[in-house]
Amino acid sequence: MPLRGFQMPRIDRLATVYVCHPLARLTGWTWRYCVPVLAYHSISENLFGKLHPYHQINTSASVFALQMRWLRHAGYRTIDLPEMMNALATGRDLSKTVVLTFDDGYQDFYTDAFPVLKQCGFTATVFLASDRIRNTAACIEGADYLTWCEVRELHSQGISFGSHSVTHADFRSLGPEEIDYELGYSKETIEQEIGVPVESFSYPFALPEEDRDFTRYLADILENLGYKNGVSSAIGRAKPGDTRFFLPRLPINSWDDVELLRAKLEGGYDWLHWPQWFYKFAHHNVSLMAGRSHDQVGSTK
Repeated sequence: MPLRGFQMPRIDRLATVYVCHPLARLTGWTWRYCVPVLAYHSISENLFGKLHPYHQINTSASVFALQMRWLRHAGYRTIDLPEMMNALATGRDLSKTVVLTFDDGYQDFYTDAFPVLKQCGFTATVFLASDRIRNTAACIEGADYLTWCEVRELHSQGISFGSHSVTHADFRSLGPEEIDYELGYSKETIEQEIGVPVESFSYPFALPEEDRDFTRYLADILENLGYKNGVSSAIGRAKPGDTRFFLPRLPINSWDDVELLRAKLEGGYDWLHWPQWFYKFAHHNVSLMAGRSHDQVGSTK
């Protein structure tokens, strides 16, 4: 059942539900060519991380079940990322399709999410931080993670798996060899465990999309390692022309009641990508200016 917090006023929710969603419905033709890729993390009551509704990364099991059953009742079907990419490239009608993704590899996907998905006839992709997936369940920062036995069982039941790096590191703080290790070794490890190629990647932390040199460099590495697609934290629905390694997604958590979920699926949340991008762009430029100022001060000493 919905959380009590659903009644709290939120600027992004008010703008999405009452302004942007009605406007998006006026241009409903885009529904045929845009796919909502939903980004979940933990399906639990574990309120780790930032607790603001915009940042929260958990969805309670009861809310998740409500969301999935609403999707099924509303006529949605799930597709995986390769099918979505093929459909976007060929201009196929993608109305009432959705991609479900889960980051990190929490064990509650196995215990709480998968049974609901199976009941609804849905599939999903789970992105694993491979160092956290072990032969016995690892508890890291208060959360339990999948075991390799559970991963193999889920894969046999139709769940896809992708890489979320090895250690869930912030790539902006890493050197070239470290990035290559995070991308390559995680892919190799998961492939060895499930016996099929790993072609999908989920960028950990906020994608620095404002830094085009960095994202271009990262895309080259992903392609060279054999990845075919990837998802990111950039907000929006996937559409033709998006960079295939950093596809946008729609963050979902316990604060997403049916009204907000429907608005997100139908394009009402896409507007938030622009404030998100400008914030990162401004922050990036401030950091560059601070770095130049520091260098100039250092050169006068």
